[in-house]
Amino acid sequence: MRIFDPHIHMTSRTTDDYRAMYDAGVRAVVEPSFWLGQPRTSPASFFDYFDALLGWEPFRAAQYGIAHHCTLALNPKEANDPRCTPVLDALPRYLVKDSVVAVGEIGYDSMTPAEDTALAAQLQLAADHRLPALVHTPHRDKAAGLRRTLDVVRESNLPPERVLLDHLNETTVKEAADSGAWLGFSIYPDTKMDEDRMVALLKTYGTERVLVNSAADWGRSDPLKTRRVGDAMLAAGFTDDDVDQVLWRNPVAFYGLSGRLQLDLPAPGPLHEGNSILRGGE
Repeated sequence: MRIFDPHIHMTSRTTDDYRAMYDAGVRAVVEPSFWLGQPRTSPASFFDYFDALLGWEPFRAAQYGIAHHCTLALNPKEANDPRCTPVLDALPRYLVKDSVVAVGEIGYDSMTPAEDTALAAQLQLAADHRLPALVHTPHRDKAAGLRRTLDVVRESNLPPERVLLDHLNETTVKEAADSGAWLGFSIYPDTKMDEDRMVALLKTYGTERVLVNSAADWGRSDPLKTRRVGDAMLAAGFTDDDVDQVLWRNPVAFYGLSGRLQLDLPAPGPLHEGNSILRGGE
């Protein structure tokens, strides 16, 4: 089983996670830029973070045979902080980088006017740079948040077939599917979706334009949830081809819209704990 996790925050994960992911079949990931758990106090902290997603994290992933790409953006939560909004002006110099395969995460957190402005501006940046967009649908009041998101997408210059609507569930999937956008589902141990609910939705809505991710981050999450969905699909009667479509071909097709995917990596070599680069160079 080959797996492409299209939304995972490896900055918050260990090298042991990379090893376990490779053993489970993960061969590619996309890491969206996101809120780090406490407020950033200046645009410079974003730039250091973006540089790490463009340099250090792809190197770290490659040690374990996993191709790493990223999406960059001013995230919805911090779009409300005037100290952070200058990031919007700096994004164009990052969006031209080869490993950036979408603008994201963008979208809504609390559905404020500031988030309206940031979402519209970043959809335009995606259109200007011929990139797709990864859109975070809010965790609260999801149906209203999705409708507001779709209104802004329809008013933008980015067609819905270049938009991935993430964090969907049973209350939002139909309207999202009807929009023509790609459908993203985050599988968590306690919140969002679980693998059995995901299988039920796949039975109803099929496997076209569906991406499944772990969205693993600092909190209670599981970077192997993509594999667990694949196993649950097989147990429910889906074919190997169905699993390959959801866990590999669909994310390749969506992020391939960027024209920047590079998925060929050699198998990982011996991974020694004494590797001075991974241990900080002591």
